[in-house]
Amino acid sequence: MLSKSWRLSIVPALLLMLSPALSSAQVNVSVSIAPPELPVYDQPPLPGDGYIWSPGYWAWGDDIQDYYWVPGTWVEAPQPGYLWTPGYWAANGAVFVWNAGYWGPQVGFYGGVNYGFGYGGRGYEGGYWQGGHLFYNRAVVNIGSVHVTNVYNKTVVNNVSVTRVSFNGGSGGVRAEPTAAEAAAARGPHVEATAAQRQQVETARGNPELRAASNHGHPAIAATPRAGNFSNPVPARNAAAPARNATVGAERPAGGAERPVPQPRLSTPRPAPEANASARENPAPRENPAPRENPAPQTRAAPASPPRQATPPRPATPVEPGREPEHTQAPKPAPKPQVRPAPKPPEHPEHPAEHPQENEHH
Repeated sequence: MLSKSWRLSIVPALLLMLSPALSSAQVNVSVSIAPPELPVYDQPPLPGDGYIWSPGYWAWGDDIQDYYWVPGTWVEAPQPGYLWTPGYWAANGAVFVWNAGYWGPQVGFYGGVNYGFGYGGRGYEGGYWQGGHLFYNRAVVNIGSVHVTNVYNKTVVNNVSVTRVSFNGGSGGVRAEPTAAEAAAARGPHVEATAAQRQQVETARGNPELRAASNHGHPAIAATPRAGNFSNPVPARNAAAPARNATVGAERPAGGAERPVPQPRLSTPRPAPEANASARENPAPRENPAPRENPAPQTRAAPASPPRQATPPRPATPVEPGREPEHTQAPKPAPKPQVRPAPKPPEHPEHPAEHPQENEHH
């Protein structure tokens, strides 16, 4: 990594001598690392009349030793009739030099970088000044719901680079040179970035999520509605949600922000105690029929049948072996012969007791 004094003094001086394109702009800083590609994002709506779009760009921080994204934003012109010329990175070999943007009556050279939203590489197609009023081109400006009557429609054909290159020259950079009008605009009267634009830069520098090492070219805050105001930001496409939004989302599940996820979890425990409460009230009557059902299932009738089967084996043992195969018929004829001979013997002994006496006298 080059030293800070080398980057800020010797290298810019050499580049100014070698490149007329760089000599027509203010040189602020140079880095030996190429800036990342430009992210893709949507433009927030126009906040009001007199605002001009300032496209986002990658800035370098010596204190963090990394690129960080400065979100695009709407800025009030410092005075009527002035337009914004975006800053740009220019490469010369292995060194990348930043040329700061400025305000002026005409749009100067910004490296041919396609920042979008009217900055297609040459001039500004998003609007123009006339009679102290800024007229907006609906074809490239998000008018939104703001009430402005000074509007027009002009189709703009943008040859958007697939790689979204963010620097001019060098290996893989945009091949563009300033025109005579753009060079004249750079030498004409200038107004530096406004206080709101500088606040936009400082706020972006202090946000770790906007550093290239963290977002990998997809910042969570790609654009803001106004300079210095980071509320309601527009994220880049395929960008992760900001950490502050993640914390809010973490608090919302408790209150029900993500309703589809927590609702089933909360609904299951709530009916569970109600079901338990109803189950605790119902089991009392259910437990009473439970013991009633225990005697009812005729479990005792099952043992009653075995004693009936047990009775035939008991008479079968004293009965003769010939009657063993007929266990059911053996006990039934047994009482019949025992009952019938019982009354006969008492009748016969009375008569023979009298007859022998008569026979003895004869």
